[in-house]
Amino acid sequence: MNKTVSINLAGSFFHIDEDAYQKLQNYFEAIKASLHNTEEASEIIADIEGRVSELFSERIKTNQQVISNKEVDEIISIMGQPEDYKIDEEPFDETPKNEKSNSQKRRLFRDRDNSYIGGVSSGLGYYFGIDPLIIRLLWVLLIFGAGTGLLLYIILWILIPAANTTAEKLSMMGKPINITNIEKKVKEEFGNVKESLERVKDSVNSGTLNDLGKNIQSKSRSFFETIGDLILLFFKLIFKVIGVFFIIISIIMLIGFFISLLTVGIADAVHFPGMDFADLINSSSLPLWLVSILVLLIAGIPLVFILMLGYHMISKRKGIFNRYTKFSLLGVWIIALITIIIFSLKQAADFRVDASVTEQAKLPITSTDTLYLEMKGNPFYSKSLYRNSDLEIIYDEKDRKRIYGSDVRLIVRSTKDSNGTISVEKKASGVDYIKAKDRATALDYKYEFKNNTLYLDGFFLTEMEQKYRRQNIEVILHLPIGSVLFADENTYSYHRNSSRYNDILDNGNEEHYLKIDHKSMRCLDCPNLNQN
Repeated sequence: MNKTVSINLAGSFFHIDEDAYQKLQNYFEAIKASLHNTEEASEIIADIEGRVSELFSERIKTNQQVISNKEVDEIISIMGQPEDYKIDEEPFDETPKNEKSNSQKRRLFRDRDNSYIGGVSSGLGYYFGIDPLIIRLLWVLLIFGAGTGLLLYIILWILIPAANTTAEKLSMMGKPINITNIEKKVKEEFGNVKESLERVKDSVNSGTLNDLGKNIQSKSRSFFETIGDLILLFFKLIFKVIGVFFIIISIIMLIGFFISLLTVGIADAVHFPGMDFADLINSSSLPLWLVSILVLLIAGIPLVFILMLGYHMISKRKGIFNRYTKFSLLGVWIIALITIIIFSLKQAADFRVDASVTEQAKLPITSTDTLYLEMKGNPFYSKSLYRNSDLEIIYDEKDRKRIYGSDVRLIVRSTKDSNGTISVEKKASGVDYIKAKDRATALDYKYEFKNNTLYLDGFFLTEMEQKYRRQNIEVILHLPIGSVLFADENTYSYHRNSSRYNDILDNGNEEHYLKIDHKSMRCLDCPNLNQN
């Protein structure tokens, strides 16, 4: 069992095995020893540490992972040993023998050292291996030709990061990021600075102030670069505001989904009172608590990713989830989505087919009779009496759970027959015609005719196993021409005069004596209406 050590390498924290730490420390000591007479030693060491930190981060999967000798050996193999190089005797492009097989893949950066505006063209030139002048000419053609070049340049300026560190500059140029190239790049940059200072000194000594001004101007930040920094700062602020927005919204929605769906699922799992409606809707073999969990996963996992995106947008720290966790969550989400799709298809299939059964009977009403029509309720089931398409759960007189509905449509039509008729059409849905017809047949609906008064139930009942499947009732009265109808005011919500149903009873004509004509009615006691 080895001890572990926590180290800070170029601003990043790592847990490293004690033996591996000793090896890494000896490696850095060897590098420092090889650079002891080098003027730029501190800058070179800082860039090397930054590159080693970057390589460690690529190999660390979790924040708790410990760096071992294996990772340190890999890093040393990539970076090379100090004694493998003779910096002053080798050209810049030459690489040690042990790195010829490891060509460095170029990365896209903006080259601010050779920029006119933002360094986009020079960076693209390095990435594609072409002269930046060609790319700059293409920008001119796009700006003055198609007119889209300026917008595209600004977008690339914002999206492409600048090569600031030595490692990033070497990666942009496609050169291996090892000790020798880092040292040479740093020395090259120091040489450019020395050359600039010598030119400034010569300008001062010779009195050529214009040359001095031009030199200062060429080495200072350009006007376009300053504008670019301001634009980048503005977009970074917007970026962080969006990140905060993502975090807040995702947290609120996660809490809401968790409370609502999990509450429904738990309530169904332990059969809380009042949760029976879930069983009446569910037509698949999946229990509601499982459906709730699946819905929670489908909605929650994307929200978690949005939360992580917002966190990443406002913080430069590594995400909480590693690559394997992300792929695992994606796999769980796909499985949950497929399961819910199958569940939804089975659920929708139970509403696919509509069926109806009709019960018809004669009414002892002739052309000389008056029919009194009234809707009848049951206060044991509901205190109100009106038409409603919703279904409810009630207990009947024997304390049995049943489904209660008041979706009863009343339709009045005329007939040339000598006697009236009543038709009760029961409707329901199902996965097939037989199932839908059985559900329609199972509807319990009653009416009563007594003393020229027709009492129609304003509701129907059915058993719990029939579930909620769009059950409804249509009561069609055919009254002989010449007969008179007196409809009670409680029939108002149950009928709607509509050409679709050929209903001749108008809303508002309740509590009036209405004589049946051919496909119409004539009010006998309406003094304010024009009589035919």
